[in-house]
Amino acid sequence: MLVIFKSTTSADLIMLPESGREMLATLGKSPDAATGIITVEQLPAAIARLRQVLADNPPDTAPPSENETRGDDPETPVSLSRRVVPLLEMLERSLQDKVPITWGV
Repeated sequence: MLVIFKSTTSADLIMLPESGREMLATLGKSPDAATGIITVEQLPAAIARLRQVLADNPPDTAPPSENETRGDDPETPVSLSRRVVPLLEMLERSLQDKVPITWGV
């Protein structure tokens, strides 16, 4: 089942099940929870966790080699840092506007 993060501050963020569960676990939420909420009070800690993930897994900024595709290959995995960035941006916007983020509702 897809994990769809929702906030009134931004568009829905849709993640495949494995990535969504990984993000929920990173945020300290149950990865198997079908529904849930990140309250306004929980947003600062969630943001700190995702920033730590980025610090521990910096995005790959090296240009692709001649033999590499530009991500068009479905076998090329998306790095953890690339999955974290859109969720981090959603969390930051939600904190700024003081609104929670939900999933599964």
